[in-house]
Amino acid sequence: MGRIKFDMGELEAFVMAAEKSSFRMAAEALFLSPPALSRRVERLEAALGVRLLERTTRHVQLTPVGQDFLQEARRALAGLEDAVQRVDDQRGLRRGRVVIACIPSVATNLLAPVLKEFATDQPEVQVHVMDESAKRVLDAVLQGEADFGLSFTGSQEPSLQFEALTSERYVLAMPRNHGWAKREQIAWMELAGQRLVSVSRQSENRLLLDQIVAQLPDQPVAWYECNHLSGALALVEAGLGLAVIPQLALRQNQAQMCGVPLSSPEVWRTIGLLQRRDRTLSPGAETLRSRLLHRYGEH
Repeated sequence: MGRIKFDMGELEAFVMAAEKSSFRMAAEALFLSPPALSRRVERLEAALGVRLLERTTRHVQLTPVGQDFLQEARRALAGLEDAVQRVDDQRGLRRGRVVIACIPSVATNLLAPVLKEFATDQPEVQVHVMDESAKRVLDAVLQGEADFGLSFTGSQEPSLQFEALTSERYVLAMPRNHGWAKREQIAWMELAGQRLVSVSRQSENRLLLDQIVAQLPDQPVAWYECNHLSGALALVEAGLGLAVIPQLALRQNQAQMCGVPLSSPEVWRTIGLLQRRDRTLSPGAETLRSRLLHRYGEH
């Protein structure tokens, strides 16, 4: 069957004429002349190939086919009105949904303050935070699961735009009562003989740190391994060892632990905002992205 072509104005004219049972009253309601409204209904009937309305000089009455079609026409107009309202809501940032993929340390330290401000200004915009590993964040952005991502990997992906937000140094996490806790910095070579708590070899952090450790004459040993930094920090707090971590992973209000910067060499990583180059963000996502860049973006 070929495609039936008619416009929403013709559908609206039919519904109004059916509800008013009068072309004149329907025309007045739609700010049209009676002949113009009649032509719209006629075009709709011609497109469908059926008679929808029976006309007399004083009255308009639905045909049996018209009665069935009226219900569908009303649903179509209501659906269109809802769709237009949703677009208007998103354009005005009244409603919508934003999905952000980010590594956990960024979710805790960088994202949370911005989300608090965003929630105050745009309380009807829902935000879903995917706090995952760096690899999972990258995949979520590439596959379109997230509007954008916040991580330290992805700058080499040609299909992604990477905008730097901030840089953080790697530190040695330890209990505050540890003998090194008041040091200003600690050289990597001093880690020889220390028991370390490490993340697993699947972690992007572990790959980076293994490259540094491999260059040391006396390499420290990872006595404990955890899949996530949060688990590693729990073991450090329990006094089972020390952990090399990015500074943001250590909460600023952490009462039991501290982080001392590592030196010789200093190791830093850049946290950036990842977005697919071929993706246009929704108004809500674009506003949140702009807020992050304004607050943390490196200039």
